[in-house]
Amino acid sequence: MLCTALISASRSSVRPAILTRRVAAPSLQLIARHQSSKANDEQALKAARKLNDKLQENWKGPVLTYEQLKPKTLSPSNDAYLIDVREPDEVMQGSIPSSVNLPLSVLANSLNLNAQAFRSQHGFDKPGKAQEVVFYCRSGKRSASACDTARRNGYENIINYEGSWLDWVSREGDGKGTSA
Repeated sequence: MLCTALISASRSSVRPAILTRRVAAPSLQLIARHQSSKANDEQALKAARKLNDKLQENWKGPVLTYEQLKPKTLSPSNDAYLIDVREPDEVMQGSIPSSVNLPLSVLANSLNLNAQAFRSQHGFDKPGKAQEVVFYCRSGKRSASACDTARRNGYENIINYEGSWLDWVSREGDGKGTSA
């Protein structure tokens, strides 16, 4: 279309100025429109990051060390859960003894299931809101997210094993975890 406009503009000495103005004006408007939406996106992104930081500051839950976790794995309790939030393919590399797998990708939805649906989907009883629940993952980042998710779903006694699988393996050795 632009080529057609330039060809027909070259035939007349009056028309090129009019066509040039018509072609140039919309592109300036598009640039201005793009920049305005980009600024709004940046403002929205800043606001979202600030809200996320505030939400993470609010969660000051307890953190478990290896020395505190080890006795819990040697004598597990029915009133406490050790939940591995890694994905099933990661759990195949091994897991901490007495842990159950509940991937972070399904955690929020699973915590909203009724007890029977939870048990049929995951193969273990749904933790009670007041039961002790310890989360771990590979390095401690996803387990912190899991703690936050559980807190938002009304769970009160949640603990993050911050060292997670990497800490466990470095202290126990490569072959000490259970295989899933």
